[in-house]
Amino acid sequence: LLLGVLLWAPWQALHGAPLTELSGDQDFQLFLQRNLEFTRKIRGDVAALQRVVCDTFQLCNEEELLLVRQDLDIAQVLLEQCHRRTFQAETCFSQIRAGLRIYHGSLATIRDLLPGHAGLVDTLQLDMANLSSNIQQQMEDLGLATVTYPTENQDPLPTFSSRFRHQVGGFFILANFQRFLETAYRALRHLASL
Repeated sequence: LLLGVLLWAPWQALHGAPLTELSGDQDFQLFLQRNLEFTRKIRGDVAALQRVVCDTFQLCNEEELLLVRQDLDIAQVLLEQCHRRTFQAETCFSQIRAGLRIYHGSLATIRDLLPGHAGLVDTLQLDMANLSSNIQQQMEDLGLATVTYPTENQDPLPTFSSRFRHQVGGFFILANFQRFLETAYRALRHLASL
């Protein structure tokens, strides 16, 4: 019965991940610890922007905005490769980097929405670029396949038909990004515990 319970827990299933040979690698463990802290800082900055959106526009509750969300073209980046039973560092790290690139571009919407907080948005984008670079460097160090993304944003930014929709779009970009970061954080923390 206990074995059955453990197998159903998604993060417990990852203990069979093919990274056990890295668990004793001090450089890999140092990379994980540093980037756990980095991810925690980014999550804090996103949470600060979420509070500003809540305080400024009274957009604080996701359930109240679901009807408007259906009409918006807001990307939600999933990290399904980071919590599958067939977990592989290469695909998880690649998905994290791809997601960081998408949210990096999406933050231009937040900068337009909150011009008084452009400095925080710029800091957040710089931190995201650095986290992506750290992951790419670690992948190269481990001999994993990497993809280098162009520096300019290739994805078109969402367009909004009204100021209110722009505000709601900004709310959902930050909410989706926060969920993305929580999953990335759990994946890095799991790797550190192997």
